[in-house]
Amino acid sequence: MKSEPLIEVVDLARYYEMAGTIIKALDGVNLEFYRGEYVSIVGPSGSGKTTLFNLIGGLDRPTRGKVYVDGVDLAELDAYELAWLRCRKIGYIFQNFNLIGVLTALENVALPTVFAGLPWEEGLKRAEELLRLVGLGDRLRHLPSELSAGQQQRVAIARAMVNDPDIILADEPTGNLDHETGRHIIGLLQRLNREREVTIIAATHDVEMIKGSDRVVWLRDGRVEKIEVK
Repeated sequence: MKSEPLIEVVDLARYYEMAGTIIKALDGVNLEFYRGEYVSIVGPSGSGKTTLFNLIGGLDRPTRGKVYVDGVDLAELDAYELAWLRCRKIGYIFQNFNLIGVLTALENVALPTVFAGLPWEEGLKRAEELLRLVGLGDRLRHLPSELSAGQQQRVAIARAMVNDPDIILADEPTGNLDHETGRHIIGLLQRLNREREVTIIAATHDVEMIKGSDRVVWLRDGRVEKIEVK
């Protein structure tokens, strides 16, 4: 690991008002994530995992505190600059896959390259390489409805990787998968982490994923309860 964190979260808080009550989704979180690290974020529903992801990814603004990505204060970026950072620095993997149903696996993976300004043919080439990497070279032209849940998650992983991000945020990536398929997905993420030095931050309850982590951050009621170094 490098001495300088790739992501730094400083006194991060996000409050919401609901029916006159203040909900503290995050309440003073301090964390650092390093290049090439594999970190699991663990906690019960409502502990703040998704809120933390949204703030790190620049999808939401904090009530208080700072998020730095590669030394850049996200609060100093305008909407265009945030979109640029999300497109090139951060890949997302969602529990529900979030694939576009009318696009093939190849097209789903290539789509983010359009927003990165790459020619479509180059995007398709990258997408094909990644789909072959995740074991879907024979499913390039299949629609999501023609793929199993595990195959759809592999497409989602390839899509997250297509712009060569430094960071992958994975929200319960094995949550909708059977045990054996989940093990394959975990192995794939660990391989990407190891071979490409991608920093992976995964919200998970999967014991197998937690076992393979460098660190486990336990959240409860919007605060860091403990950090376990594996």
